[in-house]
Amino acid sequence: MSAYVPTIGIECHIQLKTKTKLFAAVNNDARGAAPNTLVSPICFGMPGVLPVLNEAVVDLSIRAGIALNAEIANFSKFDRKHYFYPDLPLGYQITQFDEPIVGKGEVSVPLGDISFKVGITRAHLEADAGKSSHPTGATHSLVDLNRAGTPLLEIVSEPDMHSAKEARAFVKELYYLIKYSGASDVDLYQGNMRFDVNVSLSKPGEPLGTRTETKNLNSFRSVERAVNYEIVRQTKLLDAGETIDQETRGWDEDKNQTFSQRSKEDAHDYRYFPDPDLPPIQIEDSRIQNIRDTMPMLPPQIREILSNAGVEEAKFDTLLDSEKFVELVLTAHEEGVSPKALKRMVNWITVEIQKLIGELDGELMLTFSHLSEVNDMVEAGELSSTAAKEVLIEVATNGGSAKDVANDRNLIQVSDTSEIEAYVDQVIAENPKAVEDIKNGETKVIGFMVGQVMKLSKGQANPGMVNKIIQDKVK
Repeated sequence: MSAYVPTIGIECHIQLKTKTKLFAAVNNDARGAAPNTLVSPICFGMPGVLPVLNEAVVDLSIRAGIALNAEIANFSKFDRKHYFYPDLPLGYQITQFDEPIVGKGEVSVPLGDISFKVGITRAHLEADAGKSSHPTGATHSLVDLNRAGTPLLEIVSEPDMHSAKEARAFVKELYYLIKYSGASDVDLYQGNMRFDVNVSLSKPGEPLGTRTETKNLNSFRSVERAVNYEIVRQTKLLDAGETIDQETRGWDEDKNQTFSQRSKEDAHDYRYFPDPDLPPIQIEDSRIQNIRDTMPMLPPQIREILSNAGVEEAKFDTLLDSEKFVELVLTAHEEGVSPKALKRMVNWITVEIQKLIGELDGELMLTFSHLSEVNDMVEAGELSSTAAKEVLIEVATNGGSAKDVANDRNLIQVSDTSEIEAYVDQVIAENPKAVEDIKNGETKVIGFMVGQVMKLSKGQANPGMVNKIIQDKVK
């Protein structure tokens, strides 16, 4: 496959998290709703009804645009895109054509030890269509318009990716950016975020080849596998002297392969024109700046904080996948904990707490106060690392005071020097041969002596202090 260079561009549809639809005062959350119950005359395209823009959509689009490092247009407008399909009762889609709300931008995408840039061409608002289903064996199709009119922001990338791994990394970074911007719930399972992937092959130095578009992918894995499949499929065709058809393709998750749906030409007669029922959107600079000033911390800044604390990059995604985890880490950062303490807290969160989540029946009760309390006890030598994890799991499950849990379970370590010296003296007196071995340079025996002291103290002596006191006494 080295004879060809893959070129990949991606269109991403995100469902904005508004309470109501783009142009109708109808519930926008269709989860669990019976078909055709979240509808209005506007959704059905009834004559004589007029759309009214949901103002919250504007602010959410601005938030997404800022997260994409993109230009926000002071002036944008809605257009009608004409095509006919059973789940589009209007006979046209309300979208944005030549003047979108979000212009050019750029996303820096981490990939292992490196990062690469992907340009953003634009992001435009549009109303989603309904959903058609085709019962097996039936001679008819069913249309559900609950989704009709859902506000979408379509993010269009430049064709700046050249491998399936880069495509996967890009859509995952889009997911994180939009999630932390607050523009969308980006629930992939619910279809809040869907990807259309364009793939073409060309020989080095030659113009781009004919592209195919694989539609409606809803997972990072599917994006990667669809791109890989298309690269292999197109390579085989080109090597056999055949041509690539420009077409729209679907993705079969069970077979892990794309399949042809319909041919697609470069020129479409969609007969765009400005929607006469909707006034243009005019946004003041002050409104954009106000949203910019109130934006939450985004993934690049979160990663920088983690990196400065010495946190391994392998843990970044585990944290970013959970807004609760990120909230805990950012609170720790804002409270001014040391890099060493922050790294320790991250390790607890990404190992013990991450594992616990899969076993929890109820809500995760862990707070920054719990983390801080346990960390303080560890730094004071009051808790061993093993005991600290036990305490964290208990408070994360049931809440309460970490100090009380440690006391109730007799986990507090003895750090009183005189008390530990008494234990050490007893063990030295009972193990003269071990003492002689240590004096003769057998340092491994120190571990045995420490173990004896821990048994004598019923596990409550601070092992670090025990080790030091033994070495000071046996010279």
